[in-house]
Amino acid sequence: MIAAKQYDLALNALGDPTRRAIFEKLEKGPLSVVHIAEGLSVTRPAVSQHLKVLREAKLISMEQQGTRSIYSIDPEGLQVVRAYLDRFWDEALHNFKTLAEKTEIENQK
Repeated sequence: MIAAKQYDLALNALGDPTRRAIFEKLEKGPLSVVHIAEGLSVTRPAVSQHLKVLREAKLISMEQQGTRSIYSIDPEGLQVVRAYLDRFWDEALHNFKTLAEKTEIENQK
């Protein structure tokens, strides 16, 4: 049940376009708030609030390097979202296989 709550938080966090943009910036590697805020149409304090939501959803982690906070994608948090989405993919593949087998049997008649 904890995992269900975690993927719920993660999906809700990614539902905001600014948070998605921040998350996508971190795809290339760890960044400081200053670098994350570059090119975004929100203030640095707003970026910090978005980072807080992403951290609470366990999608990103933070590491202190001197006076700077460095953010990066948290692979464990991302795995929870992936496991959730994989359930749908597995079901879609199963349905496709069933349909393909049924069509093959019908074509052999």
